Amino acid sequence: MGKASSGDDIDTPIFAMTPSIATQRKVALFRNVRAYNLDESPDREAVLAAAEKVLFDKGAVKRGDTLVVTWGEPMGQVGGTNAMKIVKVGES
Repeated sequence: MGKASSGDDIDTPIFAMTPSIATQRKVALFRNVRAYNLDESPDREAVLAAAEKVLFDKGAVKRGDTLVVTWGEPMGQVGGTNAMKIVKVGES
């Protein structure tokens, strides 16, 4: 998702959350993509909450911002993106 979206002519930041240092380094080269470390977990809601907290704590988002979150199911397995959720920061 990050690579495909980074080619668009937009100023909207794309946040790539991953436990993989190699992936963080790779996606950091894509336009508009900011990579952040996030521990791996099979619990989707825990991962979503942790991702929101990381972005909030780093000042990347503020309360009330809208995030479009994508991930692959099942959690913790390498593969494509097949799920999406729209969330407001601070409302979960």
